[in-house]
Amino acid sequence: MNIPKLKHTDSGNFFLMAGPCAIEGEEMAMHIAETIVKITDKLKIPYIFKGSYRKANRSRIDSFTGIGDEKALNILKSVGEKFNIPTVTDIHTAEDAIMAAPYVDVLQIPAFLSRQTDLLVAAAQTGKVVNIKKGQFLSPGSMKFAVQKVLDAGNDNVMLTERGTTFGYTDLIIDYRGIPEMQSFNVPVILDATHSLQQPNQTSGVTGGIPQLIETVSKAGIAVGIDGLFIETHHNPKEAKSDGANMLPLDQLEGLLTKLVELRKVINNF
Repeated sequence: MNIPKLKHTDSGNFFLMAGPCAIEGEEMAMHIAETIVKITDKLKIPYIFKGSYRKANRSRIDSFTGIGDEKALNILKSVGEKFNIPTVTDIHTAEDAIMAAPYVDVLQIPAFLSRQTDLLVAAAQTGKVVNIKKGQFLSPGSMKFAVQKVLDAGNDNVMLTERGTTFGYTDLIIDYRGIPEMQSFNVPVILDATHSLQQPNQTSGVTGGIPQLIETVSKAGIAVGIDGLFIETHHNPKEAKSDGANMLPLDQLEGLLTKLVELRKVINNF
């Protein structure tokens, strides 16, 4: 896997995708990125800054979707340049792939769109790294076909992310057996420790979550050998404009990652 500007790749650690759910402004993006860069440099964790330039999958018509595509994408580009780190953002259409590619290093396919052939092919054809989130409605084994679409389009820089499977109407569950199964496709596999704790389809129209279990599911992911960890984090989740109910408070990130690095050392010795 070739991810530009990725540091600490020889540390033996998992890599981290982390940042706010959505880009709400330049000041908040820079603050979150600077904080995480300091933590990951200290702990020698390879780090990719995450931020969605637009939120297309929303429960309600009045939900926050973004501050403007060009403005948010330029903020992502500025974060990458200022801290010399790779960045990742979600895309939703083939046109989005072409628009976003010049600004970021990794294009992420949302879980609900993981079967969209034209989107996967368009992302692959940009030459960027493609991270495909496993659909909540798909088995781990079925994701080999999503991977193959990217490979057949001429791009072998592809990753998969486990983000939970639909369990009833308002809950998700992580099947950790799927991690090694998806790794058997010879791609890195990431555990999304925040979206997998969502509680979607609430009667209020606002997705809920159980962030108090982020540490629990992250530890389990490290134990089964994930390649990367995905965490959405915010300095004030209660005021976040998107997915605040399942984000990790930024001031808790260093403590969590410190524990996970120690656990990784133990796992690496087996």
